[in-house]
Formats: sequence, C-alpha cells, structure tokens
Amino acid sequence: MKSAVPEPTIQTYAPNRYLCQKTSEKPELDGRLDKSFWEQAPWSEAFVDIEGEMRPLPHKQTRVKMLWDDEYFYFGAELIEDEIWATLTERDSVIFHDNDFEIFIDPDGDTHHYYEFEINALNTVWDLLLIKPYRDGGPSVNGWDISGMKTAVHIDGTLNAPDQKQKNCKWTVEVAMPWKILKECARGGRPPEPSEFWRVNFSRVQWQVEVKNGQYVKKINPETAKPYPEDNWVWSPQGVINMHYPELWGYVFFTDTENQPLPMIPEDEEKKWQLRKIYYWERNYFAEHDSFTTDISDELQEQLPVDWEIETTSRTFLASVKTTDGQKRMYIREDGRVWEESAK
Repeated sequence: MKSAVPEPTIQTYAPNRYLCQKTSEKPELDGRLDKSFWEQAPWSEAFVDIEGEMRPLPHKQTRVKMLWDDEYFYFGAELIEDEIWATLTERDSVIFHDNDFEIFIDPDGDTHHYYEFEINALNTVWDLLLIKPYRDGGPSVNGWDISGMKTAVHIDGTLNAPDQKQKNCKWTVEVAMPWKILKECARGGRPPEPSEFWRVNFSRVQWQVEVKNGQYVKKINPETAKPYPEDNWVWSPQGVINMHYPELWGYVFFTDTENQPLPMIPEDEEKKWQLRKIYYWERNYFAEHDSFTTDISDELQEQLPVDWEIETTSRTFLASVKTTDGQKRMYIREDGRVWEESAK
C-alpha cells in the first residue's frame, strides 16, 4: 500500500532564486572563497530552518555562491562555526552523521533522477543518485559517483580542538562538478544553456555537541538515551523536515550576460505546483482508502487551473493541466513524476 505523503506547510509557492554567472577563470580549488574567482558571484540568502517561517532562524550563518563554465558547475559555501569537528574519513560514509554541507540537484525538474552530495570538514564526501524520492519508493544508487569532481575544504580555526576557544571561525567549501556527469539526468542529456534553470537546494546538518575526554561528542537526550535530533538549515525552505521534496528546491538560472536581472519563476512552474497538490491529495487519500479518486475536495479544486483533468484506476492516477501557452499539457502521476507532452 502506498504511504501517506505529508503536505509541506508552504502557503505561497516561492522557492528562492539565484542567477548563476558564467566565468572564464579556472580556479585552483583550496576551499577558500576570498580569491578573485568568487568575486563575481553574489552570496545567496542566509540559510533558514528547513521548515521555514514556523521555526526560529539558525543561530549560525550559512550561505553559498555558484558559478559555471563549459566544464563545471561550481559551488562555494561558508559555514560560520565555533565547534569545528568531523570524524568520518571513508568516501560514501553517511556524512550527515557528522555536521555537514549538502547539495541537491534535479537537472530537469521532474523530481526523479536527481543528485545528492554531502561533505564534512575533513573533505570526506558522499555522492549518490536518487532514482526517485524515498516517499515514492526510491531507490538510491550509492555506488554512483560524480567522476572527475573536485572538492576542497578550508578551516578558519582549528579542527577537532574543543580545548581551544574558537570565535569568529568558519569552514568553507569549494566543489566543482563536471557537466559530463551531471548531464546524465538533464533534459536532452546536455548541460544547461544560458536562460535555462535547474532545480537546486542546499542543506547544513548541525548536531548539538558537548566536550567529553577532550573530544566533541553528540549531546544525549536523557529521555531517549539517543542524541538530540539534528538541526537542518537550508537555502530554500521545504516546509517539511525532508530534503527529498525536489518540487520545493530553489531555481538556479544560468546566464552568460553581466548585469542581467534575476529572472522570475515561470508561470508554468506555478501550475506544476498546483498539480503537485493533487499528488499530495491522492497519495494521502490512497493511504486511507486503498484507492485513488476523481472526487477531489472542493477546497483543492478552487486552487486548480480551470483546465485541470484527472484519470484514475485502482492503483494509478494521471492529472494534467495545459501550459501557459496552450501548446502542451503538463502531467503528474502517482509516483510524483512530472513531464510535458504536446497538447492534443
């Protein structure tokens, strides 16, 4: 039986946006972001709690920069930190068991076949391919690697040294991901072109720690005898404690033109969000009734475009709306994938 899918507490569909400038420089990655290469890239908004406005702002700042060229998609991240620690040294360890920085990329925005990348302060990485979100049955491909990727970490402070007072410290990350790998899941099997966008989000996992025997260790909740839950701080809020909702990730627009204004989110993306609401409704209805339905609630129908349609069987559904130009229809099915086809 299909499980229920919590609907995010997002009142208005407004993921963050970033204009990613094309660069002609070839950087030497050392983890530092104070070099000329990054001067042309603006900082993102400071990260917020993964649940968004319903939770307090993070007490430690995180922000990112992005650039691109014909070979790589570049990321720079700054994590303000007075407790710099890491333990994991083996590639493809579950890095979020340490404090970490994470990148999520869905090249074609269909919420299937997307990438996850995690890195800790020791420059240990975990990269994996998600065939579809875990809510839709996954699976993840842990053996998949971003071949040719470059990473570097710079620590402005001291790593794993709780005996030293560390104020005004941070660790910074540089990542260069080659298009020859990222294009595998992209529309047309190619890198982006100027004016196009990819769906991207970032996360910072932050654990509560204390010092024991001269080492940082996770604080234990005496009521559960387990570590307190980690904080999840993100660039574009999810409205649910789950990064694997690609429909809520930010929009990264690619440009090769200086001083271009930041593009607005296309109207069709708002229509996709309305389709996604049908998906939430149907998945939750199925979890309760063991079937899908065409009887959508009046409240939801009032939010949908006038041309919405839905077909169901006992185990599937297919909902659609027309694109803004009327030339195509956008579809969503029971496993959450979205796509477009020429309108009949």
